[in-house]
Amino acid sequence: MEVGDQPPASWDCDTYCRAHHDTAVGLLCAECRALHDYAYRRIERCVFGDAKPTCANCTVHCYNAAMRERVRQVMRWAGPHMLWRHPVLTIRHIIDGRQPGPVITRPDRGRAGSCRAEEARPAK
Repeated sequence: MEVGDQPPASWDCDTYCRAHHDTAVGLLCAECRALHDYAYRRIERCVFGDAKPTCANCTVHCYNAAMRERVRQVMRWAGPHMLWRHPVLTIRHIIDGRQPGPVITRPDRGRAGSCRAEEARPAK
């Protein structure tokens, strides 16, 4: 998998682990491996598919609170380092971050209080 094909979380985990846990290139410690696998599973199962926005702009937060904070910590450190190693990927990520996230609309099923339910009532 090329760097451009990997989600930014993959690259972030690798560089963070190398800097903070003294691992070799391409190897992750158990903690970083668990975070990487969790993030990758969430990205693969994203309800938006290929239209997935950056996590900051997403309307559906699929990470649990503990993992979200851990990913935030890794990205906060890796973001500035990514600029020097992969400037094109960084610029693409910044541009993607400025796009509004898609919104999931739920179909109206005629529940009380909905517009469709209000219109269906007979006039008195």
